[in-house]
Amino acid sequence: MKTTAAIIIVLLILLGANSFYTVDNGQSALVLQFGKILRTDKQPGLHAKVPLLQQVLTLDDRILSFDGQPQRYATADKQSINVNFYVKWRIANAADYYRATSGDELQAGQRLSPIVSTALRSAVDAHTLQQLIADGQSDLAASTLQQANAQTQTLGISVVDVSITGIEFPDDIKAAVYKRMQTERQQQAAAIRADGKQQAEGIKADADSQAQIIRANAESNAEKVKGEGDAQAAQIYAQAAAEDPDFFAFYRSLEAYKQAFGDGRATIILKPDSEFLRYFGNPAPAPARR
Repeated sequence: MKTTAAIIIVLLILLGANSFYTVDNGQSALVLQFGKILRTDKQPGLHAKVPLLQQVLTLDDRILSFDGQPQRYATADKQSINVNFYVKWRIANAADYYRATSGDELQAGQRLSPIVSTALRSAVDAHTLQQLIADGQSDLAASTLQQANAQTQTLGISVVDVSITGIEFPDDIKAAVYKRMQTERQQQAAAIRADGKQQAEGIKADADSQAQIIRANAESNAEKVKGEGDAQAAQIYAQAAAEDPDFFAFYRSLEAYKQAFGDGRATIILKPDSEFLRYFGNPAPAPARR
């Protein structure tokens, strides 16, 4: 009896554990019964199911990716090129995805790869080699993405992005391609240099203009200060002359002597009683002439 009870308890525990499952963030769960889909659970958390009869398949809802195999394609002008690319995709409809791939990510990639390759072939065929050389890769990727998504709806898959990682051109035009790329980069560099030179000239002109304004303001202030100094000097002279006219006359005579005889080479012919020679003799005022 005890053994039977223990077995029953273990079975009940197993059945209870098998009655629940969890769904994490970024996942969706398909509840299956005899291979048929009963429901899809995308809400994270704990969910219940019928034990033994129902199974749960957990799918990854995050963005997945794979690298495409490099293939040779023909352009609109019948030039052969090799294109490298990679694809980002995600599950858009869990039920359709399970029916098409049995929930196997590897099988999904195997079915998705030829669809993208076909779409890329069609997009390349719509472009000439010259268009691809002139940076037509973005148009190529956009067209491939649009065409691929139109074919993957039955797989329950959404193609998020198709990125062109490289285009290998025929050997006979590689030199021309590189030459064109070099010319374009040189043109861009020349444009950048010209723009920089123009900006430098603008900055220099602005600096010169500001320097002229500062210089003019400084000269104006200097003239103003000099004028004020001259005015103050004249006022001081006038006050000195008013306070002691004789001393001021003597001082002015000394200044006149300094200018006349300062270099030591001047020759002046004057009368002895000349007013200019007044302080060389008797400094008393000269008698008034009749």
